[in-house]
Amino acid sequence: MSSLQFREATLQDEAALIPMMRSLAEHEPDALPFDESAVRMAFRQFLSLDSFGRVWLLYTGPAPVGYIILTIGFSFEFHGHDAFIDELYIAPAHRRRGYGRQAIAFIEQKAREMGVNAVHLEVDHGNDSALDSTAAPAKWITTAS
Repeated sequence: MSSLQFREATLQDEAALIPMMRSLAEHEPDALPFDESAVRMAFRQFLSLDSFGRVWLLYTGPAPVGYIILTIGFSFEFHGHDAFIDELYIAPAHRRRGYGRQAIAFIEQKAREMGVNAVHLEVDHGNDSALDSTAAPAKWITTAS
């Protein structure tokens, strides 16, 4: 298993991220309509304030092979900040290599550094490989939507 490299996304990464976001949204069986203009506006708004969270690009070479988005919230149940892995995408040609597990471990560490007390992860029905491979820590909430 090769190791992933992570780089925090900036506005200049929009052109690389949008096609991956489209691919994730349009993925069967739960395909969603993709409004590129709305996604671009949301991406720009999200990056405008650090307290919203972070986006990281995933690399195994010079081109990104995926991305992960962590959004920050607040929870009385968890006594402070909690976070949600809003999106995790690995390009089809790079799946089944442990990159999802590496991305989750990376996010867990980054969340701790950001003062997050709990991370929520939602996995679509039928994505059993994601549920099996996350090995979610006890502080994580793993649900199927």
